[in-house]
Amino acid sequence: MAVLYRLYQNNRTNSSHKGEWYGRALMTTVTDTNKLAELIQRNCTAKRSDVLAVLTELVEVMQDELQASHRVKLDGFGSFKIGIKSTSTHTAKEYSPLKNIVGMRVNFSPESKKSADKTRTRTFLTGCTVQEAPKNAVDTKKEEPTTENPEP
Repeated sequence: MAVLYRLYQNNRTNSSHKGEWYGRALMTTVTDTNKLAELIQRNCTAKRSDVLAVLTELVEVMQDELQASHRVKLDGFGSFKIGIKSTSTHTAKEYSPLKNIVGMRVNFSPESKKSADKTRTRTFLTGCTVQEAPKNAVDTKKEEPTTENPEP
């Protein structure tokens, strides 16, 4: 299965690349926790409800660990950590977390593998291909009206 993409044109007025075309990945649906549990159930002996319980607990435990300034590493998946957005001060003494920390985010680094030629490939991208998405899946052609009488 391939990752779908659509072409889009850069129309930003202040861009040095205005008018140029780019490919953008197209997501066709969302796979939520329930769907993941259902799919995992198909591939192992655990029941969907058990998988769902573990995934739910994983989110709660990860939240606790991240907020304790721990990096959370899921082998074969990647690692998560909390990052902060901060404004600067001229001296360390002037710095105040209430005034200077203006936001937080969760940073994710997908796991990668190094090949024999020293190139790195992210685990989720191994074997990944791309394909242009269909232009429009809806048939927009109108049928010609028939002049025959329909049979009852």
